[in-house]
Amino acid sequence: MYQISVEQHFDAAHALRGYRGKCEAVHGHRFKVVAKIEASGLDDIGLAYDFTELKQHLAEVVSRFDHTNLNDIPPFDKLNPSSENIAATVYEELKSKLAGAKVSITAVEVWESPQTGVSYSPD
Repeated sequence: MYQISVEQHFDAAHALRGYRGKCEAVHGHRFKVVAKIEASGLDDIGLAYDFTELKQHLAEVVSRFDHTNLNDIPPFDKLNPSSENIAATVYEELKSKLAGAKVSITAVEVWESPQTGVSYSPD
């Protein structure tokens, strides 16, 4: 099994509704998003999946978050824009972009800082 990962960054503000602490106020992060996929084999030139293509798919998903207040854009206008919910949203959107490829997405990580992050993978 081959495991491939790429990362992208985006800068955004958010406020955690109902948090009851300083993160309930609007604040910003430079979010790091890591997408992880796996493939059981290689193609005819020895690649499990093209890094460039995976990075492009991830960039397409997260670019709409860049330099926004996440609370103002779907689905976070209704869904709390926690790192957990960002990771699950990116996972689902990336999964649909990879439909038909001979790979499967295994996890998406979202890091708010170098010390704090979350990883999402479905059961």
